[in-house]
Amino acid sequence: MITTDIISASARPAIYEKSTSFMWTDRHISKQLLNTHLNPDIDLASRKQESIEKTVDWILNTQKDKGKLNILDLGCGPGLYAELLAKQGHSITGVDISETSINYAKQSAKEKGLDITYINASYLELEFQPEQYDLILLIYTDFGALTSSEQRYLLKQIYLTLKKSGTYIFDVLKDNNLESKVTPNTWEASNGGFWKPTPYLMLSQSFLYETEKVVLFQHIVIDENEKAEIYRFWTHFFNKIDIKQKLTGQGFTNFCFNDHVLSNEGQWNGDNVLFTIAEK
Repeated sequence: MITTDIISASARPAIYEKSTSFMWTDRHISKQLLNTHLNPDIDLASRKQESIEKTVDWILNTQKDKGKLNILDLGCGPGLYAELLAKQGHSITGVDISETSINYAKQSAKEKGLDITYINASYLELEFQPEQYDLILLIYTDFGALTSSEQRYLLKQIYLTLKKSGTYIFDVLKDNNLESKVTPNTWEASNGGFWKPTPYLMLSQSFLYETEKVVLFQHIVIDENEKAEIYRFWTHFFNKIDIKQKLTGQGFTNFCFNDHVLSNEGQWNGDNVLFTIAEK
C-alpha cells in the first residue's frame, strides 16, 4: 500500500460512510473482544463488574412492583447483565451479533443452571413480535452507535414489541464538551495483537461532525500483504431534548432520565452517561 493510498484512506469520510470490515463477527477480533468483556476491572467492551451490578440493581429497582418480568437484553454480549437478571428470577432473552459472545453466554448459563434464551443475530434484523416483553434493555451506549435512521427503526420495533405499560431502558453519552471527545491520531505496529494474529500496522483517528453531534472513531489496519481494512465507529452524543424528540417520534410519551446511575469518573462514564426510562 503506497503513501497516497494511506492518505486517501485516512481522509475525513462523509458522515455514516460504512466500514470496509466488520469488527463484531471477525473470528479473531471477536475473541479479543470476549476477553475484554470478561475483564471485570476495565471499562471497555463492557463496564466494570461493579458498575454492571450497580446498573442491574438500579434497573430492577425501577421495576420492583411488577413481579417476574419477561426481559429482552439487546446487545447482550457474553451475558453479564442477563445472568444477574436471571438470578433474580426473571425470564431473559439475550440478543447479540457476535457468535463468539453468544456461544460463551450459552455455555456459561448452562454451567450455572440459568434458563436464558440467547439469539445470535443483529437486533436491527430481528423479527420482533407485538407486545412480547415487559422490559427491554440496550445498555453501554449502544443506541448512540447506530445511525439516525437505525435509531428510528429500532425505537419503532421496541415500541411494537413492548407490552402495554412495558419499559425500555437505555443509556447514551451526553453532549457536553464534544471537542474533548476527539482523540489524537495514533499509530500502532504489532507482530500480532487485538486486530490480527499476524503483523499489522494501524492508524487510529477521530473526526467531529459538530452539527450532528457525532464523533467518528476510525481504525485503518494494514496487514503484512499491504491490504487495508477500515473500521468506523460512529458515536452519537445527546441531551435530554434530543432523546425526548426521538422517543416521542416513535410513540413514547412517558419517560424520565437519570445521569447518576454510575459513580465511576471519566468522559465515558459517571455523569457523562444519561440513562432513560421510557414506558409504553
